[in-house]
Amino acid sequence: MTEPQTTGSPTVPVCYRHPGRETYVRCVRCNRPICPDCMNAASVGFQCPECVSEGKRTVRKPQGAFGGNHRSGDRGYVTIGLIAVNVLVYVLTLVGGGLGAAMGKGSSFLAGSTTSLELKLGVFAPAIADGQYYRLVTAMFVHFSILHVAMNMYVLWVLGRYLERALGPARFTALYFIAGIGGNVACYLFSGNTLSGGASTAVFGLFAAMFFINRKLGLSSSSVVVLIVINLVFTFLVPGISILGHVGGLVTGGVLGLGIAYAPRSARTPVQLAVFGGVLLILILLTVARTAQLLGGF
Repeated sequence: MTEPQTTGSPTVPVCYRHPGRETYVRCVRCNRPICPDCMNAASVGFQCPECVSEGKRTVRKPQGAFGGNHRSGDRGYVTIGLIAVNVLVYVLTLVGGGLGAAMGKGSSFLAGSTTSLELKLGVFAPAIADGQYYRLVTAMFVHFSILHVAMNMYVLWVLGRYLERALGPARFTALYFIAGIGGNVACYLFSGNTLSGGASTAVFGLFAAMFFINRKLGLSSSSVVVLIVINLVFTFLVPGISILGHVGGLVTGGVLGLGIAYAPRSARTPVQLAVFGGVLLILILLTVARTAQLLGGF
């Protein structure tokens, strides 16, 4: 009896990414052969690089209690960036104003040597009415003494990292800027021809938002209330501090914080966006009305 003759040896599978490497291991998802360099351990077996990438794209990012990606806010990059910009702007004011601005010489707490940069960036009603609306944003980065910028940056460092982690970078950034604009709009609405600036408009907004966020999380808000009261007393008693800016930022941040914290889970992001957009729209309308008033529109 004769045995049948074979015409060739069986084909050995090779890695689909490295054709020169023989392998008998296959991806558990797509069944393609993969070599040790292409193996990614899975709960069962191994997956190829393409299936791992596809899986990452389809997996939803973890969300925090308020809808933001809290993991991306853990390192506080937005807070660090805001502090860096504030410090950089203050250094530039020193270059323009010399040691007078650094020492804060003058009759009030915030007094210093006002530089041309401060005049160009701070809230100044006649300039805003003339069309320089950018001041409502840039004024958040203008400080008039070392003590002024140091205190604001310290509070921003403490509150900012906490809120950026809780809300995620996007929501925290929106909260910071809209609250700061709210404080500056308050200055524009009710102050005369005085120059004002500082990150405290936004910082007071963070205080107010933190109160509602802690309440929603079931955390004690007593320490936040104490800090708000102390800072308000400080605001009203110390000459040279913008009361309007602080109160305006506090109220704006409170409204935003309320909307962020208590938006219904089923429509959380749309409601939060509506709150952000609604508050910003109101601030724009108030600014337009104030400009019309200053220009004699009514």
